[in-house]
Amino acid sequence: MTSIQNQKQKIKNQLLPWLDVIAITAWGILMFKYWFTGKLNLLIHPDYFWLVIVGAVGLLIVGFFKGIQLWQERRRYEAPNNQQQHINLFPPGWGSALLLTTAILGFIITPRVFASQTALERGITELLGATRAQPQAFRATIRPEERSLIDWVRTLNVYPEPDSYTGQKVKVQGFVIHPPELDQNHLLLARFVITCCAADAYPAGLPVQLAENRNQYPPDTWLEVEGQMITENIANKRQLTIKASSLKKIPQPKNPYSY
Repeated sequence: MTSIQNQKQKIKNQLLPWLDVIAITAWGILMFKYWFTGKLNLLIHPDYFWLVIVGAVGLLIVGFFKGIQLWQERRRYEAPNNQQQHINLFPPGWGSALLLTTAILGFIITPRVFASQTALERGITELLGATRAQPQAFRATIRPEERSLIDWVRTLNVYPEPDSYTGQKVKVQGFVIHPPELDQNHLLLARFVITCCAADAYPAGLPVQLAENRNQYPPDTWLEVEGQMITENIANKRQLTIKASSLKKIPQPKNPYSY
């Protein structure tokens, strides 16, 4: 009986280190997969891509050399030393199993783009006011019709008087939100902005005045809107609004976030 238990323990001790190697290597491959498939854009700011790439390379190198070491020592078996036992919160191998499980889930589950419901949950008042857009990205010399939606938001952040932009041409892209405080002839065109990673993404956008009911433009529909700027009183606030002359449904961009 003791011989059988020793044999099982020997096999266990030989396999558990390989679980570490597989978990480490899987995470390195997963990071590269997100980078090659363009999904890394949905998770972090492009300025930090190099950290992910370096981390992936490091994990693959560690996994490779650890695997070589284990292969060279595959016939070696050291009996457990009772005098050097450590107290672990989880049984041996659980940490590696958890890492491997999350990596497998990463291969199976594709990151999803934030949608209008997330924007509503993160605060529609901040979205309308656009108070969190970074003013340092403001570009004063850009022509009004060449500004992106986020350029307009940042321009307002620097100089928030809406009458200053009345009559200026606008052509922007974003996804549709139906805020409850807007009537049926208005929708909100928005994009998410990432400053570091998806966890801190926040929505920024502008209201759009329609000539028809907004129901033909469901939430999360991506639109290219052309028109001119006007000033309206929305939610008891003077708000710069896009008076749409043309609305065109477009596919979701490959990179739907702004930075």
